[in-house]
Amino acid sequence: MQTHILGYPRIGSNRELKKACEQYWAGKTSLTELLETGKTISQQNWKLQQEAKVDLIPCNDFSYYDQVLDMTLTVGAIPDRYQEIAVNGSYSELDLYFAMARGHQKDGLDITAMEMTKWFDTNYHYIVPEFQKNQQFRLFSNKIIEDFINAKATGVNAKPVIIGLITYLLLGKEKENGFDKLDLIENLLPVYIEILTELENHGAEYIQFDEPFLALDLNDKAKEAYELVYSEIRKQFPNLKFIVATYFEGLNDNLSLATSLPIDVLHIDLARSPEQLDEVLSVIPDTLSLSLGIVDGRNIWKNDFEKSLQFIKRAANKIGSERIFIAPSCSLLHSPFDLDSENNEDILSPEIKQWLAFAKQKVHEIVLLKKLASGNPDYPTLQLLAENKKALENRKTSTLIHNQEVKNRIVITTDEDAQRKNPFRVRKEIQQKELQLPLFPTTTIGSFPQTKEVRGWRAKFKKGELTAEHYDHLLKKETERTIRWQEEIGIDVLVHGEFERNDMVEYFGEQLAGFAFTQNGWVQSYGSRCVKPPVIYGDVHRPHPMTVYWSQYAQSLTHKWVKGMLTGPVTILQWSFVRDDQPRSLTCKQIALAIRDEVNDLEKAGIRIIQIDEPAIREGLPLRKSEWQNYLQWAVEAFRISASGVEDSTQIHTHMCYSEFNDIIKNIADMDADVITIECSRSQMELLNAFADFKYPNEIGPGVYDIHSPRVPSKEEMLELLKKAQAVIPAQQLWVNPDCGLKTRHWDETEKALKAMVEASKEASLTFA
Repeated sequence: MQTHILGYPRIGSNRELKKACEQYWAGKTSLTELLETGKTISQQNWKLQQEAKVDLIPCNDFSYYDQVLDMTLTVGAIPDRYQEIAVNGSYSELDLYFAMARGHQKDGLDITAMEMTKWFDTNYHYIVPEFQKNQQFRLFSNKIIEDFINAKATGVNAKPVIIGLITYLLLGKEKENGFDKLDLIENLLPVYIEILTELENHGAEYIQFDEPFLALDLNDKAKEAYELVYSEIRKQFPNLKFIVATYFEGLNDNLSLATSLPIDVLHIDLARSPEQLDEVLSVIPDTLSLSLGIVDGRNIWKNDFEKSLQFIKRAANKIGSERIFIAPSCSLLHSPFDLDSENNEDILSPEIKQWLAFAKQKVHEIVLLKKLASGNPDYPTLQLLAENKKALENRKTSTLIHNQEVKNRIVITTDEDAQRKNPFRVRKEIQQKELQLPLFPTTTIGSFPQTKEVRGWRAKFKKGELTAEHYDHLLKKETERTIRWQEEIGIDVLVHGEFERNDMVEYFGEQLAGFAFTQNGWVQSYGSRCVKPPVIYGDVHRPHPMTVYWSQYAQSLTHKWVKGMLTGPVTILQWSFVRDDQPRSLTCKQIALAIRDEVNDLEKAGIRIIQIDEPAIREGLPLRKSEWQNYLQWAVEAFRISASGVEDSTQIHTHMCYSEFNDIIKNIADMDADVITIECSRSQMELLNAFADFKYPNEIGPGVYDIHSPRVPSKEEMLELLKKAQAVIPAQQLWVNPDCGLKTRHWDETEKALKAMVEASKEASLTFA
């Protein structure tokens, strides 16, 4: 029996990578220093797993920004707009890489970033490959080979992790009509062969191909592509051992395909789809070993050893223990780094902490399960089993988890609670009369730049170095400055800037019962952006108002409308580590009722425009279409419960980002928000086609500039996007706004971009009216 890890967090135990990248982007450190940081993190990760006695340790799981972008650079799929950087000797390979991720606007060059979207149903974002008809590929970057050589040099039994060829193509987007991206297999396969040849020559034994699309709905062409690619790879490399990793779902109708591939080890996700084990065991050929993903790589709850040992025993009885690999369900990229760093009992109580396991602890769980399954575990190992059982029993019986009032409120909630008083067409007239907004009204998505000073105030306040009064005074000054600046440049619907907030989910979780928090539970969201998801451990309710104070203060400063800003129930659910002892739909409904109370209090406080952000609603879709309807039913209901307690004159906004809406556009309409704002700029307004074809009845704000890139678009560029938007959506339905919140941007970029946005809106109202 062997153990292996599919991938490990790459941000570092103290977010060293985030800090190093941002210092490099700001021109404050050298390329050599950045590369040294990356090397150190990789070596620390390898050493940690090596000391835990993991049998196969991943390499090439480290990335400076995104593993899909790594593969794009490796195979030379570099869009034409970056060629001037690619051939310019004054730029490094990493500079080209970052330009593709973030855009480039200096040295006389102005190049937009590549599109970014969610990695399956996670909150991790990847950079979308761009493909042209007859796209040519070549081995451009040697990162995969260099990582293996470096790992081997440090004495690591390294297993290169590579995005499988089919998954890589399916993750991408055709940038012109008239071809299917799978038609590019013939051009791409030789590069994969070249990579494998290099790895074999340097002594690689195992290669892990990540093929999560094997757990999704596949058409016949994709299935045939899998057979073709792996047959050719096996023919070329009879002596390499190939692990194909599937995760996030069960194999289902792809079971016979996956088990018939000419590979050595098949990895399955038993955290997401435990029922598939018996199905796989019933058809697995004698030539195939099985990797059991029994430790949840996406959640933070301690593994149930007795349950996992039952999985191992069933598999061993069927195929023999020598054909079994023990692993996490997926890469540990989605887990925080180390629970041992949580040493402040005022933040995370010891009772809750004993229920948890972060990435480092999950590595030890994997190794311990191997020892327990060996048939002759020693006394210390048996003691750890007893401790595991005790912690799980404590969690089941803890009085922290259950609240009868919350349970009773769920029972008495009716369908009427999810309905506005009148349909949108009636509300629209009332709101127009009440709000008096112009054509192409401008707004932002909510947050403004959180400067070093703002973050410093928060840190000092938490340490007790600032009094509550002084902290409140500083935040009020920053809020007033932001309100005055928005008035000055002519934004129509203002926001207060959210300077009091740390994160759009964490901030609310800190004020809701049933949530716990960590000091260092950081998880990568994209690039250098890290989030610290709350832990939902019990029944959720709102003990007191959460945002009314700041919204009311901001509104008192201006005669213009100020939006109340909330995070929606589905997004709070999706972007938290969620309790696994009841259905997610029930937890979401509890959160929805808490947000409903906040919405109603905002309205009572005189806030007439309230935004309930749901950027994660598309992300939460099950990966199999057969399961969509059930999810969409409870997700849409949760949003409507949160939004439907107000009068018709109160305008409800929502925001969604990085989502393909075509296949769920009716459900988006069913949410019945008065205004929806969406990410659109990186896709050049392509996403609007879904709303146009559907004849979306409510108002919509397509983002006119990309806030995930530091480049500042011109007024003309935004005007061109508005022109595209107006061609498919009536002008009377359109709002003008950035793609997303401005929290991570700098003020100089923000001021220039928003001034240009307001100018573009004014010109559009004259040109397109």
